[in-house]
Amino acid sequence: QVQLVESGGGLVQTGGSLRLSCSIFGRAYHMGWFRQAPGKEREFVAAISYSGDSSSYAEFVEGRFTITRDNAKGAVYLHMSRLRPDDTAVYYCGTLPDLRDTQRVDTWGQGTQVTVSA
Repeated sequence: QVQLVESGGGLVQTGGSLRLSCSIFGRAYHMGWFRQAPGKEREFVAAISYSGDSSSYAEFVEGRFTITRDNAKGAVYLHMSRLRPDDTAVYYCGTLPDLRDTQRVDTWGQGTQVTVSA
């Protein structure tokens, strides 16, 4: 059974940057980042293959975020820049059994809060 622990969230001003980390305890998988804003459904942000050679992003990312991973450290990262107030959400990492199906997540982390002030 894999366990995921996110960290790195916080309060940042518009235009600022943050790096989120997802520590993976157990077997590694294809991984994804998701977010849930208040009053909204959880949505896909980015995904990366187990090897790290393939990634995909939601349209709203618009080149501002980059997903990477370091399997030696058991970690997946979400590098976020040019943050906007509408990026405010709880960010979750999750395991993806099928990289092509970002709606199917087997295991979730507990989430980390990102707040972007205007």
